[in-house]
Amino acid sequence: MTYCLGIRVRKGLVAIADTRITSGSETTTAKKVSIHSNEHGTIFLMTSGLRSIRDKAVTYFEEILEKEGHKYDKMYNVVNAFGRQLRRVSAEDKIPLAESGLSFNLFTIVGGKLAQDKEHKMYLLYPEGNWIEIGPATPFTIIGNSGYGKPILNRTLNYESSIRFALKTGFLSFDSTRVSANDVGFPIDVVIYKDTGEMIEKRFEEEDLKDISTVWGERLSDIIKEVPEDWIDNINVLSEEKGNKFISYDQ
Repeated sequence: MTYCLGIRVRKGLVAIADTRITSGSETTTAKKVSIHSNEHGTIFLMTSGLRSIRDKAVTYFEEILEKEGHKYDKMYNVVNAFGRQLRRVSAEDKIPLAESGLSFNLFTIVGGKLAQDKEHKMYLLYPEGNWIEIGPATPFTIIGNSGYGKPILNRTLNYESSIRFALKTGFLSFDSTRVSANDVGFPIDVVIYKDTGEMIEKRFEEEDLKDISTVWGERLSDIIKEVPEDWIDNINVLSEEKGNKFISYDQ
């Protein structure tokens, strides 16, 4: 499985991708985020799905950028270009994959800003090559193992959050996923796009962020202890009144 998170806030973009690849009983490490440039700017691309589909689609995409990248001066142009290459791979490999018992599966997050874009943008592409834009109302998207990492983002993140806050919250979202799913893990690749046009990439090993994970776990435990328990006391009273049997309020 995969954990790839894209966050769009007013001041920029944050991308976080794990690197764990699981094939049967074997676990390896591979990059799931790549950075691509043309004369109009720089974008990042993250994927979740079959590695063979990803590698082929990205190879085709890079070839297209070399030949006609000068045509793409808006983000949606680039997203459409990658979508076409994804459909090309589908036409070539979907049936053989199905015959082997595998589904054609690749989700992609693309983010950046090109010369004619008024602001930085982020898109989620589906395996069919169609896409949606990630907007201010819900400023993040996760592909891969998404269930464990969403709660903290839903509760804390919004479009006005700073890039620093988005990165910190994004890491805690990854960490929540990592401790709950053995198919997601370190190292993680982080890409930050600032509205000044700067694109930064950094890899973090587990040891680099070990202290943050520890503090997060300890603080979470402490906060839970501080949550009021009156409602639990009420259940205890009810259970005593009913001979230690649990009852529901609609009985």
